[in-house]
Amino acid sequence: MRWLRFALMGVLTATAVAQVEGPVSTSALVRIEDKRGPEAPRIDISQVKVKFGDDDRRVTAWNPVLGGSGHGQGTGVELAILIDDGLQSSFGRMLGDIQSFIQAQPQDVAVTVGYMQNGRVVTEQGFTTEHDMAAKAIRLTQALPGASASPYFCLSDFVKKWQPDGKAHIVLMITSGVDPYNGSTSPLNQSSPYVDAAKSDAQRAGVAVYSIYFTGAAMRGMQASFSGQNYLTDVAASTGGTAYYLGTGDPPSFSPFLKRFNDALYDTYRVEFEGGGKGLQRFHISAEGAKVSGPMMVEASPR
Repeated sequence: MRWLRFALMGVLTATAVAQVEGPVSTSALVRIEDKRGPEAPRIDISQVKVKFGDDDRRVTAWNPVLGGSGHGQGTGVELAILIDDGLQSSFGRMLGDIQSFIQAQPQDVAVTVGYMQNGRVVTEQGFTTEHDMAAKAIRLTQALPGASASPYFCLSDFVKKWQPDGKAHIVLMITSGVDPYNGSTSPLNQSSPYVDAAKSDAQRAGVAVYSIYFTGAAMRGMQASFSGQNYLTDVAASTGGTAYYLGTGDPPSFSPFLKRFNDALYDTYRVEFEGGGKGLQRFHISAEGAKVSGPMMVEASPR
């Protein structure tokens, strides 16, 4: 009977391996670009197609992150507003815009406000739906040159510590975007390993990164604006977000940008699909009758 016992063990082991090696559920945050606001028509799961790596993958779920008319029940959002503590002092005129934006958020958006300092993010409280409390964390920046060290050090450090909880994880960075550790703001030298690392870290964590450009207390001028905006655009496009800026100078108000960002939240969905494999893989999404954008790369195995 010993041979029978070994045979049964072999069958059970093979079954367990088959179960482990079966389709793995993978997800990404995506945005419908040609729809706006909470009244946007709902896209049915049958209209959505995903290509992951080199293969078409079966879509298993399609859910809005925020509830509302035409959306159904949302999955919820954790929104981190990360402010570069090295922004110049004129940033003070934007405080009211940011506070009003936070206070107007619906209950399914939990907010934390953090200041980027010395390569990390310092927060006064965790994510909260007490929006008045979160708004009180908005303050003047230190306005010291290089106070953040690098916004990309801070972004990498923050997203690595963000624990998955089923909600959409979204960052809004307010920064000049300049990477002082690149050593140059020349248009001929726009390659930074620290920016590349921040992009990969956000992609692995499934975080969509948005940004608003504002001048820092150091490295000012047209070249600095070009360099910072170029990096912020790269990070946003790689993670499925958007970089907002107005020419090479500071905007007179953040309100128009925050309105567009708010619309983007309502147009964001989590798509789940059969993944598998290891590491970051190329990702492409499309939907019948709508333009949909998302991250360029998605982590194959859930964190």
